[in-house]
Amino acid sequence: MRACPSCGHENADTAKFCSECGAALRDVSAGREERKVVSVVFVDLVGSTARAEASDPEDVRALLRVYHEHARDELESFGGTVEKFIGDAVVAVFGAPTSHEDDPERAVRAALAVRDAVARLNEEEPGRDLHVRIAVNTGEALVSLDAAPGEGEAMVAGDVVNTAARLQSAAPVDGILVGEHTFLATEREIVYRDADPIGAKGKAEPIPAWEAVEARSRLGVDLGGAGKAQLVGRDRELDLLVDALTRSRSERSTQLVTLVGVPGIGKSRLVYELGREADADEELITWRQGRCLPYGEGVSYWAFGEIVKAQAGILESDDAESAEAKLEQAVATLPDDSERAWVARHLRPLLGLGGDELSGDRRGEAFAAWRRFVEEMAHSGPSVLVFEDLHWADDGLLDFVDNLVGWIDGVPLFVLCTARPELLERRAAWGGGKRNATTVSLAPLGDSDTARLVLALLDRPLLDADAQQRLVERAAGNPLYAEEFVRLLEAGADVSATLPDSVHGIVTARIDLLPPEEKELLQHAAVLGKVFWSDALASMTSRESWRLAELLHSLERKEFVRREQRSAVAGASQHAFVHALV
Repeated sequence: MRACPSCGHENADTAKFCSECGAALRDVSAGREERKVVSVVFVDLVGSTARAEASDPEDVRALLRVYHEHARDELESFGGTVEKFIGDAVVAVFGAPTSHEDDPERAVRAALAVRDAVARLNEEEPGRDLHVRIAVNTGEALVSLDAAPGEGEAMVAGDVVNTAARLQSAAPVDGILVGEHTFLATEREIVYRDADPIGAKGKAEPIPAWEAVEARSRLGVDLGGAGKAQLVGRDRELDLLVDALTRSRSERSTQLVTLVGVPGIGKSRLVYELGREADADEELITWRQGRCLPYGEGVSYWAFGEIVKAQAGILESDDAESAEAKLEQAVATLPDDSERAWVARHLRPLLGLGGDELSGDRRGEAFAAWRRFVEEMAHSGPSVLVFEDLHWADDGLLDFVDNLVGWIDGVPLFVLCTARPELLERRAAWGGGKRNATTVSLAPLGDSDTARLVLALLDRPLLDADAQQRLVERAAGNPLYAEEFVRLLEAGADVSATLPDSVHGIVTARIDLLPPEEKELLQHAAVLGKVFWSDALASMTSRESWRLAELLHSLERKEFVRREQRSAVAGASQHAFVHALV
């Protein structure tokens, strides 16, 4: 018997397709496979069998085509991979072949978007009367990296797919049920209501379920906050930011500071603390903030668009006419009509109000208009522009932000950016050596600071020494990891044996973004242990020593490994993983 790689159903050895789900049965033993945590979205039309029986086949096909196209568009816009269409059902996978740190959230947001898209189809043509049941489930699966879903080849295999199908069949009409791991990974981003556990054939226990209602906040607006604990171990970095803001105000100059660090290291927290300092100042300081998005359509200049919307007071609920009026008001302080019209014309595309595409000479002119808008904003008083997650930005936005320091001067403007080390891989000369540009790399917290943070998160003065040591070791100086492991501890889990899904997602996503040669080398190093030597890696990979040194150096710059000053093996360099979880 051959097990289906998609749903696990047993089929005859001679079968070419699964008799349960229709997936192609093929020998994947020769292909590349990895165990990954994925989120599966299962969408199915309600009442489609009865509709097909009462309708002309061509009408049914046309209706299914429209439904499939809209479902695919929404699922792929959030970074999912549509694995298969099974009649009127759509199955998509988030986290395969490439992981993202927020795959469960992407999956639930995509499910909400599919539900809304189906509702819009009904509004466009009420006779359609389409309704869906949707489920999202997160869990470990075996992923075939060489599979071609577009050709009907199954990509993921595991119980996570079966459970998603069971949840989907029990979902309410136009409702979305999610499994436990999906719920735990997204409960802070998605509004849920309780649902009854689902009894499923073949399952020893009922499946816990929750119904997704809506997203708590739209991406790009929810820009971080204080968290539970006081700021720990970042006094010098905060002082540097305060000094840069003070210098910008006293010298009436543009200052660019970029905070660089791995996910969870505390970049957004420092931005928040500087915002508190600005709020407490006697002088009014204009604070505008935007975040670069990793996926979606029309997001190339999203972060700056958010800044312009905030400055103009444009709300998401505003119609085009209201947005136009607010934009006109925002540029009203410019000195003459022609300049106001010119700046407004180039800001409209950022606000979704139409306009020319930003390419070639048009991009240069648009950048000039945007700089004039920013300059006028700062001319009215001290201004702070925050660009978060700049590593996701397109090259165009990077060019614009990087050149602000060189183009704008004589006004109190402070440009603060946050990014991961990948930004410096793309732009080794970020800041261009400008006098007023500074890049600050955030290192992990020391053990004593991490222990202070853990106690503050637990809101207790003391903790069992062994438990505290386990938390400190697992967090390894990363404040976000510390917070997630504390959540596990408070839930009664064994933090030495359990890895939070959020942390797992962050680590695997960073690894998956590596070039294939670097990822393979990291996997070989992981087999050797937390500490490893270059001669052992060389014997495993058959690479020239100079190439091996280049790859290790690149992994050092990306803060995956570090080279030790002394080696315990003669003639070989000694390295260690920066974080044991990698």
